[in-house]
Amino acid sequence: MAITAPLVQPASHLWSISPWRISHVRRELADTFTLTLDPPADAADAAAAFLPGQFNMLYVFGCGEVPISISGAAGEGGRLKHTIRAVGAVTRALRQLRAGDVVGVRGPFGAGWPIDDTAGSDVVIVAGGIGLAPLRPAVEAILHARERYGRFIVLYGARSPEDILFARDLGRWSSRLDTYVDVTVDRAAGAWRGNVGLVTALIARVGLEAEHTVAFLCGPEAMMRFAVGALAKRGVEAGRTYLSLERNMKCGVGLCGRCQLAGHFVCRDGPVFRLDRIPNVFQVREL
Repeated sequence: MAITAPLVQPASHLWSISPWRISHVRRELADTFTLTLDPPADAADAAAAFLPGQFNMLYVFGCGEVPISISGAAGEGGRLKHTIRAVGAVTRALRQLRAGDVVGVRGPFGAGWPIDDTAGSDVVIVAGGIGLAPLRPAVEAILHARERYGRFIVLYGARSPEDILFARDLGRWSSRLDTYVDVTVDRAAGAWRGNVGLVTALIARVGLEAEHTVAFLCGPEAMMRFAVGALAKRGVEAGRTYLSLERNMKCGVGLCGRCQLAGHFVCRDGPVFRLDRIPNVFQVREL
């Protein structure tokens, strides 16, 4: 099973910034929002050309650019969706934008989730916090072709009930008879009646046929480290485990060197990696 290769793009694509207009801004959490972008007239098919798990460089004119994963499903009316947490100068500037404003888009970049290569297998998705955003297109792609896959399990963890991302999507997914969804929070009070604890504890609750299971992981490094361990205890091999890594990406094409990690460039060789290709990545904490 191989990681899906990045899309082959012309050289001009690597550096050209296309102006996409914001059609909708949706507040997801206190510090997290989703931008829906309409393409320029000469890029009407661009939103359908990305792989789930890839990212774009979003440019705020006069401020700078930042790598943001694509959180929308492919082919959503020719639009792009990016779910963003406001944590730095550029992301805070993006939060100030409104419908009608223009954002520069460069991309898509990187390797995505192996959706096609996974067909025929059981799929387990383990996400933490905003790590659900890069996995949302993968969930939607699998649900769109649900008959091609075996069991489908989505496990999600958040810090608190107020921090649950895409709550409506989680409810929609869990309402399906062919999909198992379980959600937990680190801490809760009041009306919450769901799970309390680490998302890795949910892995022990689901029955897995390890030899037929493929796992996709995205979230905080500590979460992924323990999730990898929990899956390994259940017999899921490193060659069937994929994870999306974050790094301080700047150029998006592996030239600036800022995202080097374990002999790879995260922007070019990732952000999705098969675990057996980076076997030592979690031996050094907080990379």
